Amino acid sequence: MSHFLRRLSISGRNSLIRAVAIASAGLGFLYANGNTDLRASVTVRIPASLRESLSLPCQLEHELFLGPSPFAIDHGLSGMFPLYSRSVSPVSTSDKKNEAVGIVDEGSKPCGCGCLGKDSIANAAAKVAPSVVNISAAQGFYGISAGKSIGTGTIIDKDGTILTCAHVVVDLEGRISTSKGKVDVTLQDGRTFEGIVLNVDLHSDIAIVKINSQTPLPAAQLGSSSRLRPGDWVIAMGCPLSLQNTVTAGIVSCVDRKSSDLGLVGLRREYLQTDCAINVGNSGGPLVNIDGEVVGVNIMKVVAADGVGFSVPIDPVRKIIGQFKKNGRVVRPWLGVKMMDLNETTLAQIKKRDASFPNIKKGVVVPMVTPGSPADRAGFRPRDIVVEFDGKPVENSDEIVEIMGDRVGVPMKVVVVRAPDEIKTLTVIPEEANLDL
Repeated sequence: MSHFLRRLSISGRNSLIRAVAIASAGLGFLYANGNTDLRASVTVRIPASLRESLSLPCQLEHELFLGPSPFAIDHGLSGMFPLYSRSVSPVSTSDKKNEAVGIVDEGSKPCGCGCLGKDSIANAAAKVAPSVVNISAAQGFYGISAGKSIGTGTIIDKDGTILTCAHVVVDLEGRISTSKGKVDVTLQDGRTFEGIVLNVDLHSDIAIVKINSQTPLPAAQLGSSSRLRPGDWVIAMGCPLSLQNTVTAGIVSCVDRKSSDLGLVGLRREYLQTDCAINVGNSGGPLVNIDGEVVGVNIMKVVAADGVGFSVPIDPVRKIIGQFKKNGRVVRPWLGVKMMDLNETTLAQIKKRDASFPNIKKGVVVPMVTPGSPADRAGFRPRDIVVEFDGKPVENSDEIVEIMGDRVGVPMKVVVVRAPDEIKTLTVIPEEANLDL
């Protein structure tokens, strides 16, 4: 062996790789000619001068092996690098028990490189499953009982705060359940509670239900919907057709499906589109990413199609929850303008029709101003281009909405550009939107 090491140190990295391959082949030969109870290991002693050449980037290692890596490098001073170890043993009773009850397998941790292992979906579902509940609410129409609606919710706080859809807990007239805002809540473990509907926002279709428990309840972790990309794996969980503890998986089809694309008029909204199986009873249930975090609230599907479902992204839901806590409702400022994002494509189209249009490549165009609105009183004109709002530069309408937040009755400075390249500073005072009009 000492002669081999001397030759190896002279030959360098290529010989080192060949030595590793020979050692691996030797182990394979031993295992192939042994019995199933064989426990064997092959160890290669590497001089300190060549240790650095053996190290592999973590990313490469994870690309090669989806599960826990069979390679383990000892960074001690002994110079011993266990290359591979193989043993066969029966599955333990505890492992079988964990698999049966859906406990997360701690030995199958994500590799950190976004790869999907055989237990990835099961582990993600197991993290959220205890917090998924079934919600049953009485339905009525002009005081006449019309049965019960069945939906899903997610416990988002150990104190019993449950996130769900508004249409799960309101009656057919769009009012909170006829039984004085009370709903029946069933946990995954079979426990039942009486829930109180605390907050409802019909326009976002989001609601909060509260249950009281003597012990802390399992709560799901909220993730970030802004990090999702088309093609990402997601899981829909809930109680479709009253079948509790149902899990379906699919991918994100679109991260910003506009409400106008779906023929929904009124307030502009965006949804996550997925091909997860979503049916009656899934409403209000969580859409979960592969890390076991809630990234959306399942809300609806296209009846005449399979694999076309929609969820409210969790990022705007976080803001709605914040407004529920702050105001008891969702406050939406209203300016009284239509807005259109300006980019090179839209600018070129507008320039073809109107050569005098300002040479601004980024901003928000105001194509229409509602008479008598806050924007009208502030001096906005059609074809104005908003480039700055409340002291911050803006490039799209979402940024304006973000800046306004829930501020109503607060003066805000707005910088607009209008033909021919005239810059104006206006002061607008948003009013609270009356969405019932």
